[in-house]
Amino acid sequence: MILQKRSFDDYYKPAEDTFFLADHIQKEKGHAALDIGTGSGFLANILSDNFEFVVATDINFEALKKAHRVTKNCVCCSSADALRYGFDLVVCNLPYLPSEKVVDTAVDGLEEGLGIPTNIIKSASSMVRKNGKLVYLTSSLANYLELIRRTELLGFSAKITAKKKLFFEELVIVECVKL
Repeated sequence: MILQKRSFDDYYKPAEDTFFLADHIQKEKGHAALDIGTGSGFLANILSDNFEFVVATDINFEALKKAHRVTKNCVCCSSADALRYGFDLVVCNLPYLPSEKVVDTAVDGLEEGLGIPTNIIKSASSMVRKNGKLVYLTSSLANYLELIRRTELLGFSAKITAKKKLFFEELVIVECVKL
């Protein structure tokens, strides 16, 4: 995938989906947490209140410059591919919009909104400690039931823990426990 050069202000800024996920994870506690696709670093900053060690990753280096203002452990990589660590909690506001190609890495999820999210979850699966959690946000615009099935095939027990109806979609939070 070829990515175009981005400006310092070209990153996913917190929106309704980010705030919904933040409300859901704000009481999570543990030693280590990972925010995949951090964008502005908003979720990583929330996690830093209750975790000793927080890492934020993003494929967009310009986004990480912004995120570094609120969290010090920023890694530029695809998903969690550059990491070798066990986390108690991994969170991701997935790029879930169905698309034919990736134009915007922050939102385009490819076919049925499954291509990119499946790759992210595969990458994250080895980062979650046994009995640790993976929490992700997706949408009714994506085939989220298939995404849950794929997550379970990677060794998780997964369930929908919250939904929020918006004008044109329903946001879906899925909480997964590593078996």
